[in-house]
Order: sequence, then structure tokens, then C-alpha cells
Amino acid sequence: MADTAHNTGDNAGAGPDVPEDLARCAMVVEHAIDHLKQEKFPPLAVASALLGGALGVLARSMDRDTVLRILDSAAASVRSGDVHASVHADTEAGPGN
Repeated sequence: MADTAHNTGDNAGAGPDVPEDLARCAMVVEHAIDHLKQEKFPPLAVASALLGGALGVLARSMDRDTVLRILDSAAASVRSGDVHASVHADTEAGPGN
């Protein structure tokens, strides 16, 4: 993992606990999503491709039980409303805030 003590301005909005490598990966993914949205790809196609790619990365790098724990955690975040709350908070903050 990357050292979080020396985060640059590039990921300052992500919070001090986000490792630099994670923040950079997130930035690349966000740029890709923006590009696909500009190209008018349907959100379901974009999300399905990203989820499928993520599952592939997980399957190649960890065992089945670990992948299932990650998916269970993600499902719990959806059920609790945390995912939608964070999306609404990002939307209300606007770009650059």
C-alpha cells in the first residue's frame, strides 16, 4: 500500500486515509466513466462493464471467500443506504468542492 502521509493535492478531496494508489486508480476510473457518459453509453452498460472488470481483478488476485466478503460488504452498504447517501452528498457538493 502507498504511504498516506504524503498525499498530494490530487487526492486531497478523497480524505487523508485514502492511499495514494487507490486515489489515483479512482481518478482514472472516474475519467473513464466521464468519457463513456460523454459518448452516451447507457449507465447500466457502463456499470456492468466496471463491475465485471472489478470482479475479474478480484478473482485473479484473491480467493473466493475473500471476494464474497467484499461483495457482502458492498451489498450491506447498499442495504443500509450508505451508497446512495454518499452519491447524494457528492452531487450536492458539486465539482471541486
